Amino acid sequence: MDAINKKSLEHLADLARIHLDEKKEEKLLHDLQNILNHFQELQALNTEGVLPMTGGTDLKNIFREDAVRERLGAEEVVDAFPDKQNRHLKVPPVFE
Repeated sequence: MDAINKKSLEHLADLARIHLDEKKEEKLLHDLQNILNHFQELQALNTEGVLPMTGGTDLKNIFREDAVRERLGAEEVVDAFPDKQNRHLKVPPVFE
């Protein structure tokens, strides 16, 4: 029995709230079955003694560490904004 069939595909499409016409449904079902078959082939491989990889590179994460910083208050933000009217910040129009 296939891991995915027409009934399960229709259920998944319903959960995702997408409409599949008959032609797209058949193609998607065929593609998903091929993908799952490929994973079954990979599961049959003997990987004993093979070290896990984390992306195929020795590069390290270059992002800074998260740190707590002082937060500006609402008044400070409004005061620092270049164009304001009362307590409202004025920005250039998005649509003209």
